[in-house]
Amino acid sequence: MARRKPTNDEVVRVLRELIEYEKLEEGSAQSFRVRAYEKAVDAVRSLGRDVADLSLEELRAVDGIGDHIARRIRAYVETGRIDRLEELRAKYPPGLLELLKIPGLGPKTVLRLWNELGVATVDDLRRALDEHRVRELPRMSERMEAKLAKAIERLGLHAEEHRFPIGEALPLAEELVAELRGLDAVVEVAYAGSLRRFRDTIGDLDVVVASRDPATVMAAVRELPQVDELLLSGETKTSFVATAGMQVDVRVVEPEQYGAALLYFTGSKAHNIRLRQLAIERSWTLNEYALADADTGEVVASRTEEDIYEALGLSFVLPPLREDRGEIEAALEGTLPEVVTDADVIGDLHVHTTWSGDGRSSLAEILEAAHRRGLRYVAITEHGENLTINGLDRDRVLAEREEIEAFRERYPDMVILHGSELNIGRDGGLDYDDEFLAGFDWCVASVHSHFDLPQAEQTERIVTAMHHPAVNAVGHLTGRLIGTRPGIELDFAAIADAAAATGTALEINGHLSRLDVPADLLWTVRDRDDVLVVIDSDAHHVSDFENLRYGVRVAQRGWVARDRVVNTWPPRRFLAWARRKRR
Repeated sequence: MARRKPTNDEVVRVLRELIEYEKLEEGSAQSFRVRAYEKAVDAVRSLGRDVADLSLEELRAVDGIGDHIARRIRAYVETGRIDRLEELRAKYPPGLLELLKIPGLGPKTVLRLWNELGVATVDDLRRALDEHRVRELPRMSERMEAKLAKAIERLGLHAEEHRFPIGEALPLAEELVAELRGLDAVVEVAYAGSLRRFRDTIGDLDVVVASRDPATVMAAVRELPQVDELLLSGETKTSFVATAGMQVDVRVVEPEQYGAALLYFTGSKAHNIRLRQLAIERSWTLNEYALADADTGEVVASRTEEDIYEALGLSFVLPPLREDRGEIEAALEGTLPEVVTDADVIGDLHVHTTWSGDGRSSLAEILEAAHRRGLRYVAITEHGENLTINGLDRDRVLAEREEIEAFRERYPDMVILHGSELNIGRDGGLDYDDEFLAGFDWCVASVHSHFDLPQAEQTERIVTAMHHPAVNAVGHLTGRLIGTRPGIELDFAAIADAAAATGTALEINGHLSRLDVPADLLWTVRDRDDVLVVIDSDAHHVSDFENLRYGVRVAQRGWVARDRVVNTWPPRRFLAWARRKRR
């Protein structure tokens, strides 16, 4: 049987695994080879077509993909393997890749831990820390041991269940759903579980399929290109380990049972228990097949989730809210928050172009993509001058401003703001002087350095920046990278008070590696109408505008009411608010 072509996301995952192994082989995260692979990953992510359809010559012509990497991509497309990757997998224990995620552990240190202490997994490292063996290595100390232990805890690497960052889980889930949706035997299909609730990390992946021909669906699942190891193959359920290393459970139900199954497997467990209690009070039962009369077995509701909630006397509860944090009571009373939806977001206030050193789409491409998306306003926010390599000095800022002005005539129905993503210094200082800052239409200020400061200092530096009249929003507040870097320690209550006092919005950065401000922090200020939020894509490429919908899910999970999201406001209201502080 001919090999089914891999998706772009699958190729990206394989290249990223190769990058991590090459870091170990090179002993550096910044070697030429590692950087070359990182550029290739960006190039594949940015392609407007399937990488598997490109010939070797066409791959070589893609900016960012050299001959060597092009050959390896073609090898993976044709054979499902890359010899170099297999060689490195055999050489290094896979647990070393998990160790590379821990702040403070670069490739050389990880190799030293492995070679000298036999540390090959996070559990090994935890034991070595408990036994105070790490401090015996050169350039290690008691303080470093404490820092590593804290990082393991904050990253959640202590959990018995291995969890995957949402940035790895969501692309895989969307691939699988797209593959199954293309089958004639499939009536409906969706991913469920904690991913549908939009948790930051995912244990395993549940996919629910509605079909009257489960045998055909199960046969197709076994042949999916994402299947690496088949664990279970039954009449209505197939479990496998995907190429990304995640366990996937695919279940088939009758179309009439689809809503009940989707509700059950979405969870959370605590939310489902509350629903079952409500059913019992009515002498009904609720399971993955139906809401039914306990005595007669007659089905009350099952086809859609909406039908089941309505039968139980509840308003419909969106999946991100289903954590038993008061949503059942609110749904009974009809007081669920009117949360933001994808259609509500009409502006994007954190966007980069190739003017920034890390941008991958030109200003023209970005603005055209924003226009096609129907955005009413957009802020171009290149990095400030204090960010090494990627930042813009004053001459380049002014040059870009002229280019933006020329585009305003082309898009008269879209307000184009010239902004900047400023860097918050250790003392809360910003790029540029006050007079120059006043020339921007909009500024978002972000932490890009000094991640290890104590909580009081971190909080003070951000509050100081928020008081500056040029700062309209604070970007990716905690600075976390999900599964890779824990966020900085902050007094979030003090941050929220400062946001209200200064009229500074808190950004929900929709990039899947960030999702920052985290939903759990937003939930703590769910009743504060004076704490405003902006949902941004942090786009560096035209494809990144998709991040807006991820930011919306975070806002929903945090119970953020729609009217608190400033980029849902009509342009006139938004601009009046933004200018008020800058004056």
